[in-house]
Amino acid sequence: MNRQLAKLKKYNIILATRSPRRHMLMKGLDLNFEVKVKNTKENFPPEMPVDEVPVFLSKQKAAAFDLEKLQNNDLIITADTIVVLGGLIIGKPTNKQHAIEILQLLSGKQHTVYTGITITSKSRQHSFVSESKVTFKTLDQDAIEFYVEEYNPMDKAGAYGIQEWIGYVGIESIEGSFYNVMGLPTQKLYEELLNFVNL
Repeated sequence: MNRQLAKLKKYNIILATRSPRRHMLMKGLDLNFEVKVKNTKENFPPEMPVDEVPVFLSKQKAAAFDLEKLQNNDLIITADTIVVLGGLIIGKPTNKQHAIEILQLLSGKQHTVYTGITITSKSRQHSFVSESKVTFKTLDQDAIEFYVEEYNPMDKAGAYGIQEWIGYVGIESIEGSFYNVMGLPTQKLYEELLNFVNL
């Protein structure tokens, strides 16, 4: 086995997210992990710069865990992904009509996806942010309505999944990590985990 991977496999990794995309991406890293989620309020100061919001929220999610109860080889991974257009955070849609309106906003423009991640152990914590720029072609109304109806993107920031039909037909270019847009910048996370356990 790869020596670095073998070292990480000695740790009990707790992935604190309900996102099926993040579960899939962690499995792709060939890491052993369990899923534990604590309910937290996703509030942040309104004056906070948008690129700091996802790390702030990932730390909030980590703070919901009782560090006293952690074992020495436990590692908690918490994450939050936001979509930003013109300096404004575009959240998850509240209904299908809202999803259509969000995709109309993103159509023909470039937006930024930020994922903030916090790695927490019993004794310390480390956070980082990953940034990707995504450009949509101009989407026609029929394509938007088809996607929202058939793929139901209610649980996704920005009302779309890059790995779904709308990503295949609508995204012209990506600057940065593709997997970051899905919710977990896998290459960066792997490097940060290695650095964390080697400190």
